Amino acid sequence: MAMLWKFMRVAKYSKTALSPKVKVRGIPTHSRHSSSKSVPSDFAASAPCSNTVELLGKTYPQDDYSNVTEKILSKVGKNLHNRQHHPLWLIKEQVKDHFYKHYIGRRGTPLFSVYDGLSPVVTVQQNFDSLLIPQNHASRRKEDNYYLNRDHMLRAHTSAHQWDLIHSGLDAFLAVGDVYRRDTIDNTHYPVFHQMEGVRLFSCHELFSSIKDGEGLQLFEQGHRTAHKQECHTMEAVRLVEFNLKQVLTKLMTHVFGDGLQVRWVDCYFPFTHPSFEMEINFQGEWMEVLGCGVMEQQLVNSAGAQDKIGWAFGLGLERLAMILYDIPDIRLFWSEDERFLKQFIGPHIWQKIKFQPLSRYPPLINDISFWLPSEAYSENDFYDLVRTVGGDLIEKVVLVDEFAHPKTKKVSHCYRIVYRHPERTLTQDEVHRIHQAIEESAVRELGVEGRF
Repeated sequence: MAMLWKFMRVAKYSKTALSPKVKVRGIPTHSRHSSSKSVPSDFAASAPCSNTVELLGKTYPQDDYSNVTEKILSKVGKNLHNRQHHPLWLIKEQVKDHFYKHYIGRRGTPLFSVYDGLSPVVTVQQNFDSLLIPQNHASRRKEDNYYLNRDHMLRAHTSAHQWDLIHSGLDAFLAVGDVYRRDTIDNTHYPVFHQMEGVRLFSCHELFSSIKDGEGLQLFEQGHRTAHKQECHTMEAVRLVEFNLKQVLTKLMTHVFGDGLQVRWVDCYFPFTHPSFEMEINFQGEWMEVLGCGVMEQQLVNSAGAQDKIGWAFGLGLERLAMILYDIPDIRLFWSEDERFLKQFIGPHIWQKIKFQPLSRYPPLINDISFWLPSEAYSENDFYDLVRTVGGDLIEKVVLVDEFAHPKTKKVSHCYRIVYRHPERTLTQDEVHRIHQAIEESAVRELGVEGRF
């Protein structure tokens, strides 16, 4: 779960909210168990009234939590992970192919079912409550998420579907989809990216049947929570689940990146697994974090109706794997429609070795922006979201380069460096100047800052 579970940062609600004119058509959110249908991307610029938004066939009232922008809504339904020959589709298909071939059920069919068309609109209950994330946890705050209103949001992780899929009776599945987070701006972060969630549950018989003299072993006990186990799990069960999890993921990464891959595990914390781990791989001499995983919290499993089972879960980012495997330097490229990019990933099969050949490297244009912060609460993620809304994919990077507190007035000033670079052509000074000026004006109007332009 690495990237999908590690979004525990503090942020603030952006005033750059969705225009009431936006309406999005598509399939309804209740079509959540289709394994092949994807949310279509057809958009219309109209709305039934000024305080609602229609998205994927449903109407949502806006309130003080609504902070999704038109720029973000334009990405809903693109479904890059289902676009044939796209690098994210290739990664998804490679992982799916590995699980289909190596894990077979009793009837000779694939053990793991795959769901890659689940709606990105979820309830707050699905995204947080079902995963046992506390009400006061920082990951719930508006600074890090895109809320349609207090009750509905664009999912922040594919883990939002864990409870529903387990509750439907599944005990082995992969869920793939686009996820949405407000974040910093650089070559590895984008407000929309794609994740894959994996879950496997075991009955007592399934876990211990291959163990010599394992008839007397049990999944559960009344004990104490330690750094190595939950209070209700036996140590024998946890060790076997943990071993199976790490074995499955090591085989997967070796299959994707090649034999001889070095792997190491780092203990960490996630709200809905314990114990929890991050997996790092040594690729071309550099250690890189690729996913997060752990033994599922039994309270979550029980509440979904699988009280007699114990399980593991993992989550990985498709962009992360694709950038490493194909040597893609900038996350914005995944949204490119440039044939010079897309054609590089067309091959006879999904396992073909591909090394991305960079497009012509166009020069960057750099501008700084300075302003006094408002006296009320201010969040950097508000500013980053505003910059993305105005500048779109022309923004390569935004860095806070200076912070100054006036010794007399105590007012605080921020200076940000904005790097503009188009991935497919050379930008002119005039067009960058117009965008930069629009960012300055929007920052004053939307965030209440005092410009030092």
